[in-house]
Amino acid sequence: MMDEFGLYPREEAFDPLGVMLFKALQVVAFLFFLALLAVAPDAKEGKIDSKAEFIITMDWPDNHPDDLDLFVQDPAGNVAWYRRREAGFLTLDRDDRGGANDFIVVNGKKIATPIREEIVTVRGIVAGEYTVNVSHFQATTGQPVAASVKVQKLNPTAQVIFDNKVMVDHTGHEKTAMRFVIDAEGKVVDVHQRPKSLLETFRNARSNGADLDPKTGVRMSR
Repeated sequence: MMDEFGLYPREEAFDPLGVMLFKALQVVAFLFFLALLAVAPDAKEGKIDSKAEFIITMDWPDNHPDDLDLFVQDPAGNVAWYRRREAGFLTLDRDDRGGANDFIVVNGKKIATPIREEIVTVRGIVAGEYTVNVSHFQATTGQPVAASVKVQKLNPTAQVIFDNKVMVDHTGHEKTAMRFVIDAEGKVVDVHQRPKSLLETFRNARSNGADLDPKTGVRMSR
């Protein structure tokens, strides 16, 4: 704004101390920013921070009424399934019963969930062969069902070692989706699909204390 003589006002007196303090503050802020960059973890593509070593998922079409089961056996003979959800380092994290009882409760009301999925995690390393089987516990439609099975190695980075479909078509029908072998460090050294019946193992050894139908090899009541 000009004064009465048509001149702009003079600038305020130069304050060297204030300028020095301002510059010092800028330097401190810059050094603090550099320190944050130094301690921040590097972002690595595909890095997974998980307590599990492997995750095994099986899903079938949404809203399908049939009940399929996922069975996983470790090298020590432990089997994770609906009657034994924790076995060794194996954990059945989700047991899906198809249309029989697949719902969640919200505010006291039952809401049907369309997703059909079972999940097993492997939370430790045991060298040897793992078997992943699909069992058709209850066939209500009389039609074949395609189950998608995926096995992922999580550490140190996510890696899909198997992703394929398995067809089952009647109650008691069991199929081997895949078998994989890991070494002492958790590295996958072999993958194949040679059949191996885990239900037959139950019938022979009764290792899980299950009440099994001798004809179908499935639990008679749930």
